[in-house]
Amino acid sequence: MTATGTTDRGATPGTFAPRPGAAPLGRMIRAQALLETKMLLRNGEQLLLTVVIPTLLLVLFSAVDIVDTGAGKAVDFLTPGILALAVLSTAFTGQAIATGFERRYGVLKRLAASPLPRWALMTAKTCSVLVTEILQVVLLTVIAFALGWSPHGNPLSVVLLLVLGTAAFSGLGLLMAGTLKAEATLAAANLVFLLLLVGGGVIVPLDKFPDAAQSVLGLLPISALSDGLRDVLQHGAGLPWGDLGVLAVWAVLGLGAAAKFFRWE
Repeated sequence: MTATGTTDRGATPGTFAPRPGAAPLGRMIRAQALLETKMLLRNGEQLLLTVVIPTLLLVLFSAVDIVDTGAGKAVDFLTPGILALAVLSTAFTGQAIATGFERRYGVLKRLAASPLPRWALMTAKTCSVLVTEILQVVLLTVIAFALGWSPHGNPLSVVLLLVLGTAAFSGLGLLMAGTLKAEATLAAANLVFLLLLVGGGVIVPLDKFPDAAQSVLGLLPISALSDGLRDVLQHGAGLPWGDLGVLAVWAVLGLGAAAKFFRWE
């Protein structure tokens, strides 16, 4: 519009107007994953659960002969189980509690009004969990080496086990957070964490349990993850197909159920 009130025909209409519509899906997922990671790392209670507790357990049970872990150094048996525990604490317990209270406080309800699909939110949360787990694995590995750990096996097998384990626990955590009330999620997630810590082969070998219990406990995702990591890192085995299969089934069931039953409010 010129000073005389006429339109300047040389100007392109809408040049300075913002382009309407949602951002590309990949960009939305990256932005949400970055936000989720920052929130996760700023939460002191979750850091206690995901970093401090696994570290203390690794140091304590490696230095003090509390549980009979069989032949060899205790740290060689314990480190794979503690790595599995770190995945459990971050992907399942910490994520379930945080997401449950986000749902209670209306955060997810506001996200539901955005163009971000439900499955994309779950993808972003899982990505943030993976970033946190990388930091955990690095820290625990450094501590384990300081304690005299001697790992074996193919690192790619370890990565595959950790990724499948993360997917399985992430799906179960989101399923719990998206269907139960926040207080129920808080209690149930911590209870499951304690039960799996004791009965999932993390610190106590599964062969210490009765035969009937071993058959059931061996099908749990934490048992598959800890046993698979132990076969590779302690015994130098190849791909533990049985444990990978168990984790894959839990991942498909957990993520599928979470995608179907997750409620925004």
